[in-house]
Parts: sequence; structure tokens; C-alpha cells
Amino acid sequence: MELQLIFAFSIIGLLFAVYLIRNVLKRDVGTDRMQEISNAIKQGAEAFLRRQYKTIIYLAFALAAFIYIMYAFFRTPTPNDPTTPSQLALWTTISFIFGAFCSIAAGYMGMWVAIRSNIRTAAAAMKGMNGALQSALRGGAVSGFFVVAMSLLGVAGLFTLADATGATQSITQIPLLIVGYGFGASFVALFAQLGGGIYTKAADVGADLVGKVEAGIPEDDPRNPAVVADLVGDNVGDCAGRGADLFESTAAENIGAMILAAGLYKANAGTLSAEHLSLFGVLLFPLVARAFGIIASIVGVLIVKTNDKEDPMHALNRGFYVTATLVAVGFFIASKWLLGEYYLNFFLCGVIGILTSLAFVYLTQYYTEYRYRPVKSIAEASQTGAATNIISGLAVGMESTGFPALVIGAGIVSTYFLGEFSGLKDAGLFGTAVATMGMLGSAAYILAMDTFGPITDNAGGIIEMSQQPEEVRIKTDRLDAVGNTTKALTKGYAVGSAALAAFLLFGAYIDEVKNYMPNFQPVINLDKPEVFVGALLGAMLVIIFSSLAIKAVGKAAYAIINNVREQFKNNPGIMQGTSKPDYRQCVDIATKAALKKMVAPGLLVVGMTIGVGLIFKWLYYFGGGLNNPNGANGAEVVGGYLMVGTITGILIALFLNNGGGAWDNAKKFIETGAYGGKKSEPHKASVVGDTVGDPFKDTAGPSLHVLIKLLSTLTLVLAPLFI
Repeated sequence: MELQLIFAFSIIGLLFAVYLIRNVLKRDVGTDRMQEISNAIKQGAEAFLRRQYKTIIYLAFALAAFIYIMYAFFRTPTPNDPTTPSQLALWTTISFIFGAFCSIAAGYMGMWVAIRSNIRTAAAAMKGMNGALQSALRGGAVSGFFVVAMSLLGVAGLFTLADATGATQSITQIPLLIVGYGFGASFVALFAQLGGGIYTKAADVGADLVGKVEAGIPEDDPRNPAVVADLVGDNVGDCAGRGADLFESTAAENIGAMILAAGLYKANAGTLSAEHLSLFGVLLFPLVARAFGIIASIVGVLIVKTNDKEDPMHALNRGFYVTATLVAVGFFIASKWLLGEYYLNFFLCGVIGILTSLAFVYLTQYYTEYRYRPVKSIAEASQTGAATNIISGLAVGMESTGFPALVIGAGIVSTYFLGEFSGLKDAGLFGTAVATMGMLGSAAYILAMDTFGPITDNAGGIIEMSQQPEEVRIKTDRLDAVGNTTKALTKGYAVGSAALAAFLLFGAYIDEVKNYMPNFQPVINLDKPEVFVGALLGAMLVIIFSSLAIKAVGKAAYAIINNVREQFKNNPGIMQGTSKPDYRQCVDIATKAALKKMVAPGLLVVGMTIGVGLIFKWLYYFGGGLNNPNGANGAEVVGGYLMVGTITGILIALFLNNGGGAWDNAKKFIETGAYGGKKSEPHKASVVGDTVGDPFKDTAGPSLHVLIKLLSTLTLVLAPLFI
């Protein structure tokens, strides 16, 4: 019954996505000039993704071969293995490849619809705000429903297949066989987010610095050679990259929650069976609760509508609040149905997860919208130049880590104790897992809001480049401003869910190690020098990774800036409007730079994690192994590495996301007329600040969301190798 419901609701989600595609594609596509621009964006985005995914596929198959070889030939079997070494190697490798494939498909689908929704949003804006809003949101929602439905179908499908083939003697061990699914999704998501982020921000920085600051021409001006590359970047970074990001979030956290559910049932088998609560029900509870979120998000998307007078953000917020309310109802039904008399505490855990997502949305709005003090303070500082703008932006970014950390702490502690006092033994971590499921319940709607941003950004660019009337541009500017806010909100949501998930997945890691090593004490002792060094390396990884991502944007932007300058110099007719710039040159420069620069940060994460686990495993056994009570084996060292790396990653991601978003909206606040408006000296200073914040909020920050969960899924998959 539980699996049937999961499959049914997931298929409904996919069918609704198909309905949305048909609904969007039948809309007006505007003038011939608009279609010409849209086609250029489409060709650039599809060409980049083909080349990017080709590179990712090579890397994924190389890693899959490494996983199989290590599991099958170099790992020492334990009495508690869920199956034979060859079967364990096969299932882990297959689930990794399947997760990678699904992540690629989810990212590509999001981009495919977005590049066809932008022109329809632009054309709808020529008639009214409601049509434009719905075109953009429904186009974005396709990605959301594909991501959530495919992540549920993938995990549930692998679970069903493993159970049907008798892959292991106990279904409680099936999640250990399919952990590779989350790792495959995370691996692809990291490279997709890195490559797309480097591309989009290199093009954006190049277009802004030469176009706005040096040449003094408007944003998305057709005379700017980098403008098409910038619009392409919105799709490959914010659509494909974020789609893969949230897909890996949902996939990894589903499996992590199932591992904890299996541990919960084993610890309370007698109690739960006496209450007639099935093992299947407890194991699949996280997936069932998430499946109800699909129905809630469908309702949320369908009720969104506005008029030319209402702020479009109000309409989107209504849809989100309705979705969150229905997610809570779905959680109540799932808890009551599958957890029996123990439902109340776990239902409350789910509600706390939903409230945590609302808190993150509010806090992100506070630190990134220009209605509030933080962004206004950056705009005010711009009056004295770029230096004070940057100083103020850095301070706001650092300040913005405080309240979210308190919210995360409150969420983890409260749900842990609700689980502990539920009446079930060792249920604290499962309570936190349920909160994460609650936070992810509205993931389809959240991703719709996220993809709404690049669609409206592209729509504004198409309107500007096709030289439509000013009143149309005013509408698309308003939608673009809302899109900037929704992108910032979803980044806050993503890092908040990553924080809760990190604790969930850390608990799943400890449970997995205990399964393979029953004598393992679930204590990560930082007093041991090996564990302390592992923790230090985890923090260092986050800093070096961020540095490589930001540096990559800087180098790629440098090449684009020089190209734009050369085109202006060698072809004066561009600025006079008598000849067209060569857009392809900038697209090609951004593509080559992104594909080249995305590899090193991604391989650093995988290589360093494997290195830490294996090196300290060997040092442990060379130092006496079990005969040395003060030693730390590879699994314990990796636990410290994972714990501190995750905490550092959460805080730096908050700093980068919110700081970058605040810089962006400080510029937009000045463009409304504050402090002299466009082309004033404060505006020029704010553009410099915005370009500093671009790689923060759209490259390094979002990539850290993926890194946080990749560390967890990577250690889950490779834990048996570190023992």
C-alpha cells in the first residue's frame, strides 16, 4: 500500500509536469525579433549542457569503476555485510550510475522548459502581468515536479527491485545497498552547479563591468557582445544547476532518512510489532510524507494569479503558504497512518521542519530585499565609492549567518528531543530526519519559485534586446526584481535544508558504521590528534573549494571583458548601432572556461575525502589497530572531517549567498532612483559591489549546498572502505 501510494503520487507529479509543459508551450511566442533572440539563448544553453554533461558522464563512469573495484576487490568483508562483496559492489555501483543519470535528466529538463518559457513570458508581459507571472511560474514548476517525482521514483524503484530480487536477507539493510543513488545525484549536481555557476557569473560580470560601468549602456543592451552569454548563463546555472542541486538534496535525504528508520525499527521491533506497525510502513514513512508534498505543491502552483496592480511577490507568497499548510496536513495523515500511537511527536517534528523553512525564507528576505536595513546600508555606503560598498556588503554577509544558525540549532535540538520523548528508543535522530522531510515537503514549489527567477530575467533581456515599449520593460523589470528575491529565498531554503540534512546524514553515517562494526562507539573524539586533524582538513576543504570556484569566475570574466573591449575597439559600428556584435565569441569563451575550471574543485572534494579515509585507516592499522585503545580508525577520522566540514560549509554558504544577494539588490535599490539613480557615482560603485557578489551568490555559495551533502553521501557510500 505504501509503495503504491508513493508510485501513484510521483506519477501524478510527472503527469502534472507534462500538463504544465503543454500549457506553457501553447502560449504566444511574440515577434520575429524576440524569437531570434530566444533561439540564440536556446542554442547556446543546449550546446553548453551537451558539452558539460559529456564531461560529467566521463567522470561519473570513472568513479563508478573505482567504487566497484574498491568494493569488490580491496574491501575486507564483515559479518554484518548486507550481502556478498560482489553483490554489494554491484548494487552500490548500479545505484550510483542510476542516481547520476536521474540527476542529469532532472537538470536538463529544467533547462529545456526554461529556455522555452522565457519568450512566452516576454510575450505575455506585452498583454498583462498575470499571464507573464503564470508563464514563468508554470515553466519553472516543470523542473520542480520532475525533480521531486523522479527522486521519489528512483529511491522507491531501487528499494522495490532490491526487495523483489532478494538482494539482502533483511529489508532493513536495503538502504545500505542503494546509498550510491544519492552519491551519484550529488556527484553530478556538484559539477553541474560549478560549471553552470562559473559560466553564468563570468558572463554576467563581463557584461556588467564593460557594458554598464565602462560603456554606460543599459543592462541587456543588444550592443553588448556578452549579453547573450549572460542570458544563456541564467539557464545553465540557475535552472540546470539548481535542478540538479535540489534533486540530489531530495534523493540523498530520502535514503538517509530510510537508514535511520531502519535503525529505529531494529531498536524498537518488539514495541512496534506489538502495535501492529509494519516494518514497511516505518521504513517508507519518509517517502510517503514527501509524496503528499507533491499534491500540496500542485495546489500551490495552480492558485497563483495576480493583476497589474498587485505586487507579484504577494501572489507567489500565497501559493507558498498554501503549499506549506497542505504539506502539514499530509504529514499528519502519514504520521497517523504509519506511526500509530507514536505519531504526535513525529508530526510535530515535521511541522517544525516546515516552520524552519518559513523562518529561512523570512530571514533571507530580510537580508537581501531592499525594503530592509541590511541592503539599504550597502546602498548608503555606495555614496563614498566601491570600497565602502564592498566593506558594508562583507559585513552584512557575515552578520547574516547569526540568526539562521540559531534557527538551525533550535530546529535540530527541538526535533531531536521530540523524537527522544516519543516513547520509542533511540528516536532522536529520526525526529530530526522527519523535520528534514517536512522542510523538503514544499520542494517542488520552492524550485518553481527558483526557476521563475532566470525565466523572468531572460524575458526582460528579450524585451530589452527586441526594443519593446518602455511600459513592457517596466513589467518585466518588476518580475525580474521578484525573480531576484525568489532566487535568494530558495538559496536560503536550500542551505537551511542542507543544514538539517547534514545532521540527518551524519546520523545515518554513524548508523551505517555501527552496522558494519557493532563494537564501534558512536563518539567522534576531537581529543584524538587524528580526529582533530581530520576535522581541520574538513574546514580547510570548504575554504579552498570556495577559493577555486570564485577564482574560476574571475579568470573567465577576465577573458570575456577583454573580448568585449576588443569588439568595441575594432568595430566602432557596434556602439553606433550600425553593426552587430559577435555574441558567439563570448558564449564560446564562457563555455570553455566553465568546462575547464569546474573539474579541479569537484575532484578536490572527492579525492580529499577518499584520501583522508584511506590514509587514516592505514595509519590506524600500522599503529596497532584494535590493540591501540587511543587510536582512531578511518571511520572515526572521517566522522570528524564530515562534522566540521559540514558546519563550516553551512556558515560560509550563508555568508556567500546572503552577501551576494544583498549587493545585487543594493544596486537595484539605487536604480529605483535612490542616491542619484542610474549612471550616478553611487550606482557605479554598487555595480562593482554587485560583480563582487555575483560569484559569491551564484557560483561558490550554491556549490557549497551541494558540497555539504556530497560529503555526507560520499562518506555513506565509502564508509565500508574506511573500516
